[in-house]
Amino acid sequence: MQFMKRNYKILVLVLLMAAASCSFTTKSPDDPDKDKLLIDLITYVLQRGHYDAKAIDDNFSKEVYDDYLKSIDPLRRFFYADDIKEFSAYQDKIDDQIKNKDLSFFDLTHSRLQKRMDEVRGIYKEILAEPFDFSVKEDINTDYEKIDYVNSREELKERWRKQLKFSALGTYYDKKQDQTSNKASGKNSNTGVMDEDEDGNLIDPLAKHGQAIATPTSDENDTINVFKTDAELEKESRESLLTSMDEYFDFSQELERKDYFTVYINAIVEEFDPHTSYFAPQDKDRFDIAMSGKLEGIGARLQKKGDNITIMEVISGGPAWLGDEVAEGDIILKVKQEDEENAVSILGMRLDDAVNLIKGPKGTKVTLSVKKKVMGNIEDITITRDVVELEETYAKSALVEKNNREYGLINLPKFYFNMEDYNERNAASDVKQEIIRLKQEGMEGLVLDLRNNGGGSLKTVVDIAGLFIDKGPIVQIKSKQDGKEILEDTDPSIIWDGPLVILVNELSASASEILAAAMQDYKRAIIIGSKQTYGKGTVQNVIDLNKTVRSNEYGDLGALKLTTQKFYRVNGGSTQLEGVKSDVVVPDRYSYIEIGERDNENPLPWDQIEAAKYKVWDGYLDYNQTIENSKKRMANSEQLNLIAKNAKWVKDKSDEVVYSLNYDGYKGQRNISEEEAKRFEAISNYTTNLSYQSLPYEVDLYKKDTILKEKRDRWHKSLSSDVYVEEAVNVLEDIKLNNIKKDKVAIIKN
Repeated sequence: MQFMKRNYKILVLVLLMAAASCSFTTKSPDDPDKDKLLIDLITYVLQRGHYDAKAIDDNFSKEVYDDYLKSIDPLRRFFYADDIKEFSAYQDKIDDQIKNKDLSFFDLTHSRLQKRMDEVRGIYKEILAEPFDFSVKEDINTDYEKIDYVNSREELKERWRKQLKFSALGTYYDKKQDQTSNKASGKNSNTGVMDEDEDGNLIDPLAKHGQAIATPTSDENDTINVFKTDAELEKESRESLLTSMDEYFDFSQELERKDYFTVYINAIVEEFDPHTSYFAPQDKDRFDIAMSGKLEGIGARLQKKGDNITIMEVISGGPAWLGDEVAEGDIILKVKQEDEENAVSILGMRLDDAVNLIKGPKGTKVTLSVKKKVMGNIEDITITRDVVELEETYAKSALVEKNNREYGLINLPKFYFNMEDYNERNAASDVKQEIIRLKQEGMEGLVLDLRNNGGGSLKTVVDIAGLFIDKGPIVQIKSKQDGKEILEDTDPSIIWDGPLVILVNELSASASEILAAAMQDYKRAIIIGSKQTYGKGTVQNVIDLNKTVRSNEYGDLGALKLTTQKFYRVNGGSTQLEGVKSDVVVPDRYSYIEIGERDNENPLPWDQIEAAKYKVWDGYLDYNQTIENSKKRMANSEQLNLIAKNAKWVKDKSDEVVYSLNYDGYKGQRNISEEEAKRFEAISNYTTNLSYQSLPYEVDLYKKDTILKEKRDRWHKSLSSDVYVEEAVNVLEDIKLNNIKKDKVAIIKN
């Protein structure tokens, strides 16, 4: 997501001026429906503000119909064929319903889904009450989009039986394998673990649930080997699955009408393009946190299990962490605000509602009644809320040593910024600070890692690019209202003028692509990574819907993330669909997976405009030769060749859709896969000759923050086997040596 403050203000002004002539308020007490207001308001904003607004017609209606049904029943495990037949009457009428603020299609599908989910709650309990027979020869097809809807309760029960049996069989197989291994090693077999199904056959689009269950069979001091019968292992597997299904349906039961209506709205707005979406109020809060990396609260991540709200993580550096009175696994029973006399019980409360009670503005106090995990006692703990920074959001750096030379590595997870005040902490200021710190430690070349970076603030991109070049254009923007605009770096200062490599992959998107494209066009950096980046060449603005109505009696209306512009490289080409082509292409695990913009529904097309005027960087010697040298190394890399084969193998395995529900057949399939997978074990065993260390300022932080040290140690360990960073450093070394030769030639001539 890109955010341009000036264009946002213009867009909101246009919408407000238009809204002045159209009343979105209720006309009478008989029309209090917030959902109708949202439909009316959102489609109004889309038609007037979207970069390439679509006609809301019969074809549009059919697309919404298909996508909405896929969203609420993707695995075809709830609706009957008769339900779909009834729904199909609305296929070409949703456009009319949108225009008339008619919600009958949504109301019908929502009420029917609730009925079918209640029905399935009884069905899965019936199925899991009886043992599975894993000796029967049968199979399951997991290509759910190609299977028909069921015609009766019997067919529905059979579909669920196979899905549940498939999940239980996987757990049963693992338990038997563990027990066989324990027999061979002489160990007790006293635990069973149920894993979430990797094939997604029991995953709802709104949540994923899985739980590990431990079932001791003997005292921990008992030296007698106790092994379980197949019947006992089957029962354990089934009971674990029952617990998981109960939790899943308990969660589903907590979802309210408004949650499903958000899914319906997004089925409408995403027909305009993949990056236009509606944020319900709670989703907007999460989006703001993701963009800024900050929140105000106690600094704990919560999870609901059964009726209990449990602390799953205490965030390092936050108020709860500093107070050191709550811990992972503690259960929060009640919440009391400082200006209220009575505490509110959150037992059985929706997780989002509990979170809203616990979080709050900086400086305010909240008292939690907490049942401690270790002792089981209940304590009242008062915490003063504060700003909590999510450390994993921010840029981090490390010194890399090779052949007695120091290189710098900066990992940037996203282009973060504060949507209310850009001058607060942002990606550009942090990257600048890390470069300065690395230079102080003698850095001779820099790797900027943008892998998996999905984007963020457009302004931070321009500011970061300006750290590496003199002044000049960075990106071109084309909007519906204003035509073309060129965003430039106007600061002639350069923070880093040495060798620069940028790492990308298929998940480097949007803002990442702008930066990589600019540095590539200037020939300022060598881009190493996938064949192409994600291919998102559009700009979004977030419109607060509350500001687009004159009066509102319904509470928070949420926000709309709206595509308002397209961006272009300084050479005039768009990154839309095509992404940024790496200078040195290297295979990775995403090489055969369809995850780019071109694989989405409704992407905007590729196009190009006139190039901007810019001057290519002349600070490198043998730039093209350095790229060729890297390509040769990559082509001869056994590790990369193995990664390429593994990526192809993973794609082939993911294309398999038929699995045996017979134990011997399933075991045979698993054995084949496990034997094939052994070819790729060397990937995880790979190590480089590079060493990594934290900068002095972080080492000082470790004295108080051991969690941060653990995170950095894990990061450095993963980097030590990272073949991509290894090659990036090789390229830096080539550039450095070439420029040393150039300097020597200059000295001799002088």
